Amino acid sequence: MAAPMSARCKVLADAEPPVLPGGAAPYGNFPNYSCFHPPEGRVSLLPATLLSELFPRPRAGPLLGLDVGCNSGELSVALYRHLFGFSYTNLEHSVDGMDFRLLCCDIDADLIERAKQCSPFPGSISYTTLNIMDPSARETLLTSYLNKFGRCWFDICFCMSITMWIHLNHGDSGLVKFLSFLATKCTYLLLEPHPWKCYRAAARRLRKLGRNDFDHFHLLTIKGNMAEKITQILTRDCAMEFVCCFGSTNWDRSLLLFKSKEKKHLG
Repeated sequence: MAAPMSARCKVLADAEPPVLPGGAAPYGNFPNYSCFHPPEGRVSLLPATLLSELFPRPRAGPLLGLDVGCNSGELSVALYRHLFGFSYTNLEHSVDGMDFRLLCCDIDADLIERAKQCSPFPGSISYTTLNIMDPSARETLLTSYLNKFGRCWFDICFCMSITMWIHLNHGDSGLVKFLSFLATKCTYLLLEPHPWKCYRAAARRLRKLGRNDFDHFHLLTIKGNMAEKITQILTRDCAMEFVCCFGSTNWDRSLLLFKSKEKKHLG
């Protein structure tokens, strides 16, 4: 008899070693991330009625979401449960006639495999390995997914604690390109940027391991109040408008909602 899903997931989490010793992961791909930043710390800040408030009109097809940098999927599932009011016994249904499909991607294939094995919503949440900074790979994969629904963009994109890793590994220009890309792919963007102190902590972890700093760390000119800097980039250069801040987590990260000035809601 197969082990219960929760037990299998715990075995996978316990068996998988960290990417680097000492808790350092160059792309934020920590193997037990949800243990030190629990999903509840984010989802509790969001109104459970968020999707119905953002998309009040009936529609022919499902709402489409994209979760960039999903790690092993715990936060993706928590967001899905919270925004649809799912209980832990009633696993898969739509609320008020609304259907929501969530595509989750991460650069780490091992984390994606764990997410697939542990997902309680296999019909509604999909996981795939993707380097979001590879233009060819992301265009092929995301276009293929959207085409299945006759769509050109996602209704909402979640980008939770990912921008720092893009910034450290791809520099200022990489961060701007990443944000610009997301702005073209969604109507709403829910983003959780790292504060600058997290950049210093990430670099310090690498140095303690005797490794070099991130290639771009000392060259970054976009620094300081990162929530403010990212808001400026999105509203000034990416045709998005700031909607609201849902507050900050216990680890001092704000949840910011943006809306595209160009995308139209599809009925």
